[in-house]
This record gives sequence, structure tokens and C-alpha cells, in this order.
Amino acid sequence: MRRYPFVQLDVFTHTPLEGNQLAVFPDARGLTTEEMQRLARETNLSETTFIVPRPAEVEAEDGVQVRIFTVQEELPFAGHPTLGTAWLLQQQRGGQQVVLDLKVGRIPVEFTERDGRLMGEMRQRDPEFGAVHAAEEVARAVGVPLADVDTSLPIQTVSTGMAFTMVPLRSLEAIGRLQVDARGAMEFAQTHGGKFFYFVTREVVTTGATLHARMQFYNGEDPATGSAAGCCTAWAVRHGVLASEARGLIEQGLEIARPSFLHIRARRTADGATDVRVGGGVVETARGEYRLP
Repeated sequence: MRRYPFVQLDVFTHTPLEGNQLAVFPDARGLTTEEMQRLARETNLSETTFIVPRPAEVEAEDGVQVRIFTVQEELPFAGHPTLGTAWLLQQQRGGQQVVLDLKVGRIPVEFTERDGRLMGEMRQRDPEFGAVHAAEEVARAVGVPLADVDTSLPIQTVSTGMAFTMVPLRSLEAIGRLQVDARGAMEFAQTHGGKFFYFVTREVVTTGATLHARMQFYNGEDPATGSAAGCCTAWAVRHGVLASEARGLIEQGLEIARPSFLHIRARRTADGATDVRVGGGVVETARGEYRLP
């Protein structure tokens, strides 16, 4: 039998059994793409990552190769898998920076101590700002009452490696009863260039938070969506929700008892934003081993 150890982490938290779960296979050499996909379905988490070790000189030049899978597909980029996988590599190898080689390219993750805790912060790709969408059309597609949409801010598709459509809602009450029409959302996204929807409101629960967020998709509800948080950061800086280079905080996962806290910042530019950063804590919760013929 071939043996493949894995480590399970909670990401965007320092508290076990909160944040977003992630399974990491530290050495995926020998696994086929199909086997990686089947293992991701077996873990049944929102994402599972597979580290493919390469010679030290290759990793020094190109970064550590990592592949990211949901239960249904391989992703070119995702936030909490990037942070969690980099954290595990930092624990194993040390150093202040870990560079991952993902399908979207090299993503650096910096580690620093903050209030006695290790924090990781990834720098995402510069954002690509897509179309601004009509509130009526989006509300109809995703099954949200039009009255719940905060029309003082634009509904816009943004990508920092994966495209999300930012949908601002008026209140915690509105976002609390969110129930996305998955089929309608997918049809709209496929037509308009987005991958998923990210719903936010400026009303928050946690003192000091900037935005309260939810993300529902085919695998249920995501406790923390680091890729969407990067898109949201760029959108927030561009549209005046967050000041240029100011530190912000997104709270997510509260409705599903998985509190997650994503630390964000970016720099405003003439046509949008750059230097998009998303960070947070990580904690290990379990270790195990899969045995395959």
C-alpha cells in the first residue's frame, strides 16, 4: 500500500475548530490528478492541497509547487489553502517567507509575530476589475430581495487570481437570512465572467471589523474565503470602503459557527488598487494517513 500522510488545519483563526478547514498532503509525489481529486472528495472539506516537492534549487527559483482541489474541481488559486499550506511549510522549514508555485503563478506569504502569535500574510496578484452589474439583475439571479442590496456601492466582478462578484448588502439582518439560489448564481457567473459571489455588509459584529461577509457555493457555505477577500479588498479600496494602505478586517463564518478573521490591506492607484494583502492565523488540529493500493 502507498501511504500518504496529511495534516488538517484551521485557517484564519488561532482557535481550534473555528476558521476554515484545510487538509494538506505534504508529499503528493506519486499521486495522479484523478487520485488527488478523489482524495479531496474523501476529505470532504472545502479545499485540499497537495505539495509536490522538487529539488531545492528549483523551489528557490520558482517556489514550492502546490495543487488545490475542491470536492469537484482543481482551482488555480484559493486563499485559505494558500495561507494554510504556506504556514505548514513554514513550520517545517522555518524562515520569514514561503513562496508557493500555484496555477496562477508565484504567491509569496510573509510570516511575522503579532501579539505573540504567528501571522501569515499573502500578497495576491494585482486585481483585474470587471463589469459593474445592475442590482436588479443580480438580485433576481441569486434570489436576494432587491431591497436588501446596498445600492450606494457597485456590484462588481473582481479577480486577484479567481473572479468573485462583490455584492454589498444593507445590513446584518439582510446578510443573516441570505440563501443564495445556487443554480441562478452559477448561470449568472458563467455568463458574466465571475466564479462565485461574495456578499458583504458594512454592519459588523466584531469591534474593529470593517466588513461582515458570507460566501455560499456548491459545497455549502465557506467559513473564510481568502481569494474573495483579496478581491473584496481591492474593491473596498477602489470604492472608498477602506482607505488606501489602511489595515482592515473581514469577519466571516459567524452564521455557521466557524468564526474567521481575515486581515486585509491594499494601496489605491489611479485605476484601482495594488499590493493586495490578505492574512490571518492558522492552527493545526489533526494528523493522519491515507493508504492507497
